[in-house]
Amino acid sequence: MPVDTATAVPRPPARTSSAAPMMTGAQAVVRSLELLGVTDVFGLPGGAILPVYDPLMDSTDLRHILVRHEQGAGHAAEGYASSSNRVGVAIATSGPGATNLVTAIADAYMDSVPVVFITGQVFSTLMGTDAFQEADIVGITMPITKHSFLVKDAAEIPGALAAAFEIAGTGRPGPVLVDITKDAQQAEVPFVWPPKVDLPGYRPVTKAHGKQIQAAAQLLASAKKPVLYVGGGVIRSKASAELLKLAEATGAPVVTTLMARGAFPDSHPQQLGMPGMHGTVPAVLALQEADLLVSLGARFDDRVTGKAALFAPNAKVVHVDIDPAEISKIRTADVPIVGDLKDVLVDLEAAYRAAADGAAPDTGEWWSYLDGLREEFPLGYAPTTDGLLSPQHVISRIGEITGPEGVFAAGVGQHQMWAAQFIKYERPNAWLNSGGAGTMGYAVPAAMGAKVAQPERHVWAIDGDGCFQMTNQELATCAINNIPIKVAIINNSSLGMVRQWQTLFYDGRYSHTNLNTGAGSIRIPDFVKLAEAYNCLAIRVEREDEVDAAIKLALETNDRPVVIDFVVSADAMVWPMVPQGVSNSYVQYAREHSPAFDEEA
Repeated sequence: MPVDTATAVPRPPARTSSAAPMMTGAQAVVRSLELLGVTDVFGLPGGAILPVYDPLMDSTDLRHILVRHEQGAGHAAEGYASSSNRVGVAIATSGPGATNLVTAIADAYMDSVPVVFITGQVFSTLMGTDAFQEADIVGITMPITKHSFLVKDAAEIPGALAAAFEIAGTGRPGPVLVDITKDAQQAEVPFVWPPKVDLPGYRPVTKAHGKQIQAAAQLLASAKKPVLYVGGGVIRSKASAELLKLAEATGAPVVTTLMARGAFPDSHPQQLGMPGMHGTVPAVLALQEADLLVSLGARFDDRVTGKAALFAPNAKVVHVDIDPAEISKIRTADVPIVGDLKDVLVDLEAAYRAAADGAAPDTGEWWSYLDGLREEFPLGYAPTTDGLLSPQHVISRIGEITGPEGVFAAGVGQHQMWAAQFIKYERPNAWLNSGGAGTMGYAVPAAMGAKVAQPERHVWAIDGDGCFQMTNQELATCAINNIPIKVAIINNSSLGMVRQWQTLFYDGRYSHTNLNTGAGSIRIPDFVKLAEAYNCLAIRVEREDEVDAAIKLALETNDRPVVIDFVVSADAMVWPMVPQGVSNSYVQYAREHSPAFDEEA
């Protein structure tokens, strides 16, 4: 799942001076970032990274945005990267500063987000002595990074940073950690640029094997019930245009996973929607009953497959991914293809046209069945019965009024699923969320990062009242740095998705899920007062006839952040739903209501 290196990893320009200038390691960090084309970094200083912050103050090319918590820096760098296809950068000090980045690093690793994390480390002579604010951040993050560098020699700093950007932004993108000791930052050495980047063994395969392409094309040309199963790799490889051409050439239905929303336009007639635990009925059953799955940059995640042994039992599988470790990891591929989707899709389309020889396979019966599902089980929701707002209506209106050029970052839980379901995505990089890790607190800092990367776009953080309380301090960062994001709090006064599971599977025993922030509660905190304390425009919406006006006011307000407290019903649930651990054939479109269908169809 590669990022286009032309935008993600700018190639270092050649240095014109014959004599290498002398500078400290800290100055080398700043200069290297400048020469790598970085324009924005998110961070929080501390003792072990302090040497870097001194020359950073003098840089005219780097904008440093001071966050209020290191986790916010990490998610902001993720949002920056995910919305722009550039490599994000987050900086923190040693010990707790570095460990506060761990959640964001894990999040970036799960969702293949290119971010370089730079941390300070104690003096090399003190390492291993339990020195003040010492933590083995390289060891801690080893399972959740593409690669890590521990730099103890100032001369190695330019090479380590150049290599970090190369690794983060090429192949399957992901986080790279560069941990630099304080003595390396303080030492003075010649600054040599461009550095020699030697990465033995790191050779991402981008061009797929021709025979595998031909085999996949033959399967596509003969399939009666094909489905293009599209994952986030299509977005990371900037291959949406190529996907559209292949889809229209084959006429196959398309499903886009949670990470792939926007990779294929929702308005396209071949789009069936999102598959998985909370996917649309047509998307879920299309995968389940297909005779061919063409998996494009997808992982066969458990939230998509349900019980993997029962997933798509009659389907052959073509699995395309740039990461060979993903191929056949969960579902054995009949045709494995390792390569860059942007190139593979072009080759596959050409091979398919040759294999079909002008006669497209007859998928009329398949489409008749799927269209019947679309007609019988459209995505919808029941009105609330307690007089409070419907969260689905609120989120739908945010999407409709903002339009497809907006960026929508969601937290994790019910509001995340509703935002994936009820906002129509027409372009890649418009939908940002924590898919693999499911990180509460992602939305506000990710939206902040996206707004820095895409200042001309309206950027929404669609958050729950639980998620919002984990990282809302970054509203201070937004207000002070003129980053006017819009925050929609879908306030059901509870940990909504946990509450939904308690309703369905724990006999309505709501153990520790009431947050006391919404209707009929003591409202601690009062989100309007909290937002006003952060110098945001604060609005509370409790009636349906107020929804549109509040959204429009938010879109018109661009001199400060906007926070809207939408007071919604706690009884609203996310449907459809596949209960965990069962076949996707048992998808429910409402509580205790499943489609009646022929499993042999």
